[in-house]
Amino acid sequence: MLNVEILKIGRLTAVVEAQLGVKIQRNVKITTHPFTEYFNGFENVEAIRDIFGEKTVDVLRTLQVEFGGFRGYMGVSDVDGHLMISAYYLNNGNLIDIYLDIIHELVHVKQFMEGKKLFDDRYDYVGRPTEIEAYRHAVEEARRLGLDDTRICQYLKTEWISERELRKLVKALDVEYVPPSKR
Repeated sequence: MLNVEILKIGRLTAVVEAQLGVKIQRNVKITTHPFTEYFNGFENVEAIRDIFGEKTVDVLRTLQVEFGGFRGYMGVSDVDGHLMISAYYLNNGNLIDIYLDIIHELVHVKQFMEGKKLFDDRYDYVGRPTEIEAYRHAVEEARRLGLDDTRICQYLKTEWISERELRKLVKALDVEYVPPSKR
């Protein structure tokens, strides 16, 4: 019989493993790769140069990226500031969305480098200053590419943002809200 109290307390891993009859190696290493090994030419993108300025080449050369098997999109580690990208998304996502997401996430890399708290729970997602700043850069690049507000709303609408939250986000970004029926 498994001693559930030991599991709840979380002590004595060896005892729990013995009771379960298994051994779980828990000191796994995250493997990362240089950003520039997989993403070329970003040092020449004006939107990226606007983020990092003179440090653009150095930041991108030292930035690490981790490709994972998760079904999400991408994000930045709040532990060491490396970029995390879903291999599925990279292989199957819309190329423009991926490009804009990279810009968005590189803003978070800079924010991390500046010591900003990326996941400040005092704010909801669409009201978080770090998210507004990152989305602002992505929207500016989307406009430079010629995307209209309908396409920008399609880009901004994710499964974790309700329509009400999308309205709040687009207002903060000076994008005209386009209802789902017209997207």
